[in-house]
Parts: sequence; C-alpha cells; structure tokens
Amino acid sequence: MRANSLAFRLFLWATGLTVVVLLVSGLTLSSLYRHAVERAFDRRLDVYLRTLVAAVASPEEGNDKFPQSIGEPLFELPLSGWYWQVTRLDPAKPEVHSSRSLWDSNLPRLPEPADASGYRKGYAAGPEDAQLRIVERNIDLGDEGRYLITVAGDASEIDDEMLSFDRTIGAIFAGLAVALLVTTALQVRFGLAPLKRISERLAAIRSGHAERLEGEFPVEIAPLARETNALIESNREIVERARTHVGNLAHALKTPLSVIVNEAAARGNDPLAQKVLEQTDIMRDQVTRQLERARLAARSTVVGTLIDVPAIVTALARTMEKLHRERDIAIAVDVSDYARFRGEQQDLEEMVGNLVDNACKWARSRVAIEVVSDTAGGNSRVRVIVDDDGPGLSPAERERVALRGHRLDESKPGSGLGLSIVVELARLYGGVLTLGTAPIGGLRAELALPGG
Repeated sequence: MRANSLAFRLFLWATGLTVVVLLVSGLTLSSLYRHAVERAFDRRLDVYLRTLVAAVASPEEGNDKFPQSIGEPLFELPLSGWYWQVTRLDPAKPEVHSSRSLWDSNLPRLPEPADASGYRKGYAAGPEDAQLRIVERNIDLGDEGRYLITVAGDASEIDDEMLSFDRTIGAIFAGLAVALLVTTALQVRFGLAPLKRISERLAAIRSGHAERLEGEFPVEIAPLARETNALIESNREIVERARTHVGNLAHALKTPLSVIVNEAAARGNDPLAQKVLEQTDIMRDQVTRQLERARLAARSTVVGTLIDVPAIVTALARTMEKLHRERDIAIAVDVSDYARFRGEQQDLEEMVGNLVDNACKWARSRVAIEVVSDTAGGNSRVRVIVDDDGPGLSPAERERVALRGHRLDESKPGSGLGLSIVVELARLYGGVLTLGTAPIGGLRAELALPGG
C-alpha cells in the first residue's frame, strides 16, 4: 500500500485505534485485577488481625496470651515477610508483643488516617526493606489499655500474582491485536477493492482502452459508476453538439462572405470594391481562426481513445503520393508496429496530414516519415518525424512559419494555417511540434504526442 493511499491511511487509523483500545483495556483490567488481589490479600490479613484482637480482648489470664502462629506457620519463620505486632499505647505501661518472624525488628506505622472502625491499610517498607502489605487497627479496652494491632504480609505475593496476570493478558491481547489487524487489513483491502476497480477502469477510459465503466459493483458504489458513465456520455454529447454548431456556423458565414467577394470582384478596380475585398480576406481569416479555435477546444474535452498510428500514417502517405503525383515525390515510411496515439483519429490525421502535405510541397523528390514509440518521464509517447529534401528553413524562419496564417512563399498553395493548426492541436494534447534540419537536407518536423 502506498503511503498516500486511502487504504493505507485507513489501515493506519484502524491500527492506532486498535492499539489504543487494547492498551486502555489492558491497563483497566490490570488495575481492576490488582484491586481484587489486594482485597483478597487484605481479607487474609484481616483474619489474622481478628484473631489477635480476640486474644488481646480475652479476659483469660496467662503467661503468654498471644499465640505465635495464629494459623500461619510463616509467622514463626524469621524474616519470612509475614509478621504481626501488638503495641500497648499507654505511656505508663508500654508493651510490644510480636511474632517470632520479626526477630528484633518492629513494624512501621502507616501514615494513612484510620476509617470509622479504626482500620488502616497500605504499603510500607519492613525488615530488610522488603515491601509489606499492612493492616492495622486501634482498640481501646478501657482499664486494660489501648492497643495498636498490626498484621503484615509479603507484598511480593501480590506483585508475583500481578506479573503472572499481566503476562497472560499481554499475550492474549497481543494475539487479539494481530487477529484484529489482519481482519482490518482484509476488510480494508476487500472493502476498497471496488474503488480500485473504478480507478483502474477510469484510467482505461482515459487511455482509450474502454469507453465506459463496465462490470458489477456493490450497491454503495453502483450509483457512482452510473453517474460517471452518464457524465462521460453527456461530455461526448456536448462535444458533438459543439462540433455541429461550429460546422453550421462555418457554413452560415462562408456563403455571405462568398457573395460579398463575388460582388466586389465584379466591380474591377473600383477602390471601394478593392477595400471590400481586402477586409473580406481579413474577415475570412478571422472567422477561420476563431472557428478552428472553437473546434480544437471542443476536441480537447473528449476522453481519448487509442488510435493505431501505423495504419493512419501509411494511408496518408499513399494519399499524398497520389496528390503530388505530377511532381513524382517518393514517400518512404518507417513505422513502429506498436505505436498508439491517445486521442482522436481525425486530429491525428489532420496533424500528420498537414506535416506530410507541407513536406511534399517543398520537397525536391523525397519525403521520409518515421514513427517511433517510446517512454518519457514514465509516460508513453509516440513521435512522428517527417523529413524532406527541400531547401529547409533557417532558425528565424522556423519561428515565423508556425505563426497562424504566415507563409514564407506565396507561390505555394494554402492559407498558411497548416503548421499553426498542428501546433495548437499538439498543445491541446500535451504534445509539441519541433522544427529542425533533416538528415536528407531539408526541413525536419518532429511531432511528439501522448501514446498508449
């Protein structure tokens, strides 16, 4: 997937969302599970705390009213991490009783405030800086004194439990993330496949390999395909109407101008008639120019098709040989079998026809036509090269001859619009006409056009 493609952006968005959701879910579950483990651990400590409270509050007398194990052998194992301690808070009779596991140490006091029943719970560093989970309670026995009863357990048990849980949930979520990402990638790939097909078929229409969007599309995409086909058909109809109007306008103007010219010519050397003829020629040139501009602009809006260049060039060469038969012009053709022009056939015929006709008018005996298909800047291109063995043109004359209506030799037939039409048509297709010196001595005209 390309970095700027919709599918890639959707995949990145889905990946980021999946990671965030799983991360938040994992942290939430881990936090909830830790609270649950701590509550279970606190209940265990609370059992021992209640046993000690019952022992302290017992009215029975004895040498040792505090049982050492209180149901847990770890309280007898030195520095086991499990401890209890009973501290008498009366200043006059200070007493401290503790489990054997505390050895000669004392448990720390919790800074947290006690709740309504005198309970406090939290974490603190115990003997050998081991992290302890501590539960303590204040009790007041009246005349027998006030006591602080503390029970502590090794907090590493909570940490070990959490580590095991985090590893398990991490592995599960990692597998879930992979599954979700694979599913997302497949959904994006197959979900956007219809759009990719439309893109490819639009490219085929633009390149001339197809005329409309064909095939079955999902109901969500089908309206887009229908509207695109309707737009293509509407574009073609608009262009055809424009061409028809241009042709009708040309015929409508030519007839009145011809009548004016004939009437003026019938008056011989009358100054008014000469002025009318002069202005009529200007009008004809302007009408021809503007109609040609409108026609070329209309053509440029049409979605192009692929035209077989060798067949067009070969047919034009044979036609030009017949038109210039009295001058015995030999036309040599060298074409590439796979040359294609992305555009309209009549435009190609007009451009190449003008170049070949111009070459035949100025050639002494030879005209050479070469068609080459290549790639420039990653785009396919077709080049039509027309050489003649005529007198050729200087650099300054090459610049002037492409101007609309400009003719270097009035003895040659034509209106002077040929090369300028080629230049404008080529420009509309993104092509270019280059004039140079032919290897056979005359003028070389190289026409570069989009290929396919």
